[in-house]
Amino acid sequence: MRRLILDHALLPEGWAQQVGVDIDGGTITAVRPHDTPEGRERVAGITLPGLPNLHSHTFQRGMAGLAETRGPEGDSFWTWRQVMYRFLGSLTPDDVEAIAAFAMMEMLEGGFTALAEFHYLHHDVDGRAYADSAELSGRIAAAVQETGMGLTLLPVFYAQGGFGAAAPGDGQRRFINDPESYARLLEGARRAVADLDDAVVGVAPHSLRAVTPESLRAVVALSGEGPVHIHISEQVKEVEDCLAWSGQRPVAWLLDHAPVDRRWCLIHATHLDSREVEGIARSNAVAGLCPITEANLGDGIFEGVDFLMAGGRFGVGSDSNVEISAPGELKQFEYSQRLKHRARNVLAEHEGQSTGRSLYDAALAGGAQVLGRRIGAIAAGHRADLVVLGADHPDLAAVSGDRWIDSYVFVAGKAAVDTVVVAGRDVVRNGRHVNRGAILARYARAMARILA
Repeated sequence: MRRLILDHALLPEGWAQQVGVDIDGGTITAVRPHDTPEGRERVAGITLPGLPNLHSHTFQRGMAGLAETRGPEGDSFWTWRQVMYRFLGSLTPDDVEAIAAFAMMEMLEGGFTALAEFHYLHHDVDGRAYADSAELSGRIAAAVQETGMGLTLLPVFYAQGGFGAAAPGDGQRRFINDPESYARLLEGARRAVADLDDAVVGVAPHSLRAVTPESLRAVVALSGEGPVHIHISEQVKEVEDCLAWSGQRPVAWLLDHAPVDRRWCLIHATHLDSREVEGIARSNAVAGLCPITEANLGDGIFEGVDFLMAGGRFGVGSDSNVEISAPGELKQFEYSQRLKHRARNVLAEHEGQSTGRSLYDAALAGGAQVLGRRIGAIAAGHRADLVVLGADHPDLAAVSGDRWIDSYVFVAGKAAVDTVVVAGRDVVRNGRHVNRGAILARYARAMARILA
């Protein structure tokens, strides 16, 4: 049992002071505003529910910065992908674990407390399965043990190189499975996380270009009641190729041929027409937005205004991990809409509403929904995942209430994060992860070898 008293906290019903929080087994058992401090640990500062990160490829943290040199032709997602294939060509299981732990450490320091890891690196460098086909899923689980990150693990199904059953390329050989081998991988992943506290395993058909309609149905059938995540409509070329293959745009095809519902997370969904915008909203699926990565890759700008007006749900993720910041993803989302519409405070729903608060609330709800865990709120029955901002930070000290979140998202950013609690345990203190030294040293050794 841990008994806290929070100076200021954002509860489902709004801001409160002197909030007593009881935690047992990592779960909040009671929340009492205006409580007495006797017998409780004081948590000084401004406490927010921890934000879920609904999409990440942790191994890509190691290649951040390696694709920022202009090539001889127009650079795009597709040229970036070739850099990624070369980078992963020599990664060992130890490297995967070291990079994953470093990325998770930065996520926690940056205001994320739960992660949906879209994990598609499965095999050895020559494409052969490890003796334990879930070896690399186990390395993700080990990184979670070290960092304390909350986990939804999404083993990725990847079977082909493009629409129409195109053969996979050499760079994809570490990803490839058929439905039978994927089913074994999924069972291995469930065993790998069995000793983690409150971990969830879902399924992740990589994209429509990487599966057949038949294999998509087989993979979704393995999900049970768990989350289903898929990349969709990230690139214009993907839309064009899907139209050539099926006569439909990717999201339209998916909505017509798969049981898309609230368990589904449609990652990116950047290029949508009006019918697709409305279709996602009606399905109750969540749009998984990764605004920093989408900007870095030149993907395009999500139809944010129309989607929210249609009642759509969204969350944010760090994807390629080129920059890891929970408030930074929310800021980039809003700024992209400002550039698109040449207006300000575009994603706030009504006059007088805080844009930062609106973004934060929506990303909490959407992320929690598609991670399949009881997170995203300081409330009884939810995991005790808390992000505490320093009340003495110069950008927060002279404001209060929703302006704290506006200042966090648009001004101070992750530098305002002081303490992070996951499942009732402190994992970040004074802005630094409690195991930062060991994690950083191992990451540095791995990167020195990889880039030698």
